[in-house]
Amino acid sequence: MSAEGSVAGAAATTTARLKNFVASVAVVVLACTAYALTPHYRVRLDKLYGWAGFSCTGLQFLVVAAGIYSALLAAYYLLEPGPEVSKSLRFWRVLGRSVRSPFAVLGQGLSAADRLAVLATVLKAFFAPFMLLVTFQAFMGGLSNGRALLSITDWHGEFLHIFNRYLFHFLLQLIILVDVAVFTAGYLFEMRSLKNEIRSVDPTLLGWTAALLCYFPFTYITAFVLGRAVSDFPQFDDPATHIVLNVLVLVLMVIYTGASVALGLKASNLTHRGVVTKWPYSVIRHPAYTCKNLSWWIGAVPVVSAAFTESLFSGISAVASVVGWTLLYVLRAVTEEDHLRSVDGEYDAYARKVRYRFIPGVY
Repeated sequence: MSAEGSVAGAAATTTARLKNFVASVAVVVLACTAYALTPHYRVRLDKLYGWAGFSCTGLQFLVVAAGIYSALLAAYYLLEPGPEVSKSLRFWRVLGRSVRSPFAVLGQGLSAADRLAVLATVLKAFFAPFMLLVTFQAFMGGLSNGRALLSITDWHGEFLHIFNRYLFHFLLQLIILVDVAVFTAGYLFEMRSLKNEIRSVDPTLLGWTAALLCYFPFTYITAFVLGRAVSDFPQFDDPATHIVLNVLVLVLMVIYTGASVALGLKASNLTHRGVVTKWPYSVIRHPAYTCKNLSWWIGAVPVVSAAFTESLFSGISAVASVVGWTLLYVLRAVTEEDHLRSVDGEYDAYARKVRYRFIPGVY
């Protein structure tokens, strides 16, 4: 190759890297701006977390996290061997074509690569800032409760108060921190070398609806339709029952988080990134959904009991709410399986080996 050709090739490669970087950072800016302008998240972003001398708002954290992530993107695109068109760049190109010639895009449809890029970009733009913010909240909440626990000198006589005020919340926040940190990494980092490339994103409206109805701000719709007869920290009159059942809630959440850790960097909603078969996934196909629902059922006991005390109708409504939320997660499981089966035969082979969805030996 001539010197001129080498220079031209290097210039083209640099241009490709720059386009990928700018497109990806533009998605980051768009996602963070959308969150900052959403009333529900604005409350969380304006809140001050921490304590005197160690505190920041959610918005300050999000801005710093976005800056660090953009720097990591710059390093990735600079060092990426043989840069290809990124999903973010494909997304902006499709958006541009749709604005210029919407009817042409609708008529012709999208190529498989463009459709995957659009769905994956929208998915990451929605979930990544949300997961980052929840990770930050769990971390700061865990630190605050941990500091309080370290300052306690009398654990014997005040154990029930300590459990209710600090210990349960510290342990739950620690569990949630691990869970959401895994999913955050899954959304932010997608690389061939990490073996977590997104092969497919669920293209169905039903699949997206079932998933999004479980997350803010769409849970406002779900709560309006189904109600919310569940407490994350249920209260029971008998101290021993109260502690035992809430410890069981924590154990279920540990298994729930163990399922996320098993997914590792493949963790993300609505995607096929390869089937995971280890740990709880070797026993049932949806261990996270099973454990989350079991913990919610425990959390619903005092709420449902109080509702029946109020009236028969209130009690039946509370039970219907719990059943409705459970069925929503059953729908999520079914739509996820339909999507995974539509991509290749890998999930079918796994389902033949692990026969049960939720309860070993039952269903």
